[in-house]
Amino acid sequence: MAFHKKAPPEVLHHSMDVAIAKHYLDRYLAGPYLLDPLYQLAIRTQKATACRFRDTIPDRFHSSEYYRQYCERTHLRDEMDFLLGTNGDSTLVLVVGRFHKKYVKTELERMQSIEAVIFESMRSIWEHWDNKARRVERKHDLHRRLTQCFDNFGDSKLTDREREITQLLLRGHSAKSVARELRIAPGTVMVHKRNLFAKLGITSQYELFSLFIKEL
Repeated sequence: MAFHKKAPPEVLHHSMDVAIAKHYLDRYLAGPYLLDPLYQLAIRTQKATACRFRDTIPDRFHSSEYYRQYCERTHLRDEMDFLLGTNGDSTLVLVVGRFHKKYVKTELERMQSIEAVIFESMRSIWEHWDNKARRVERKHDLHRRLTQCFDNFGDSKLTDREREITQLLLRGHSAKSVARELRIAPGTVMVHKRNLFAKLGITSQYELFSLFIKEL
């Protein structure tokens, strides 16, 4: 998968069956990718790196509606990600997932031992893909609209601070994690959370997620 700072992600190849791909990929590419921790990591990554997905997620990610609606339904038990920054705006990501059980230490070490080969193969694939993709205009306008929708979600009702907290909650952060990110007290986060829920007319994370999806 290729993640771009100024365009929606592109799927170069996948091995999902048709039903899962339709449910997950099509809906994911329509906008919810903005909540994906892997997307957030990819657009910040410029050097080649490998990481385990479970080590990069916010502390309450598995309780988030994004996880329930998208990640959980892929039925992946574990995931190793290889990220390769290709230029200033794009990062190529190879997702090596497992459905039935988590990776053990020796398996992770084997993958790490062939990182150089993996990254060189990814560079070759990207050069071929990018040359072809340059002939077709990427959907910059769509990505810009989706990003603006996320950045401005609730702007007619919420303060700037409440919108910051809303964005972190949507991405799976707990009140404590939000407090660390914004360098404020957890109690202050809870006050803001109660206020923003009241202003939006909702009572749960599920309703917050649903409201955001409707805005896309």
